[in-house]
Amino acid sequence: MAANPPGQAFPNKARVAILAELEKERRRLMQSQSMNTPGASISLSRPSLKEFRDNAEQQHIAAQQKAALQHAHTHSSGFFITQDSSFGNLILPVLPRLEPDS
Repeated sequence: MAANPPGQAFPNKARVAILAELEKERRRLMQSQSMNTPGASISLSRPSLKEFRDNAEQQHIAAQQKAALQHAHTHSSGFFITQDSSFGNLILPVLPRLEPDS
C-alpha cells in the first residue's frame, strides 16, 4: 500500500480549516440575523423528509377534498363544505337551522 505524498496532506488540512471557518461564519451570520430580526429568520437548512411528506400529504388531501366537493355539488341538491373531521370525512354536509313555528 502506497503512502499519501506529503503534498496531498496539506490540501486536506487546508480544506478542513476552510470548512471550519465557513461553519463559524455561518453561525455568526445566523446569530446576528436572529438578533436583528427575531421574527423574520430565514432557515438555511433544507426541510426534513418528514416535513416534505407532510406537505405532499396535505396537498393530496386538498386535491381529494376538492374532487369530493365538486362531485357532491354536481350529484346532490344539498350544500357541502370542506373541513377537517375527526372521522376522516373530506367534506361535511351543511344543514340549515329552521326556526320552529310559534
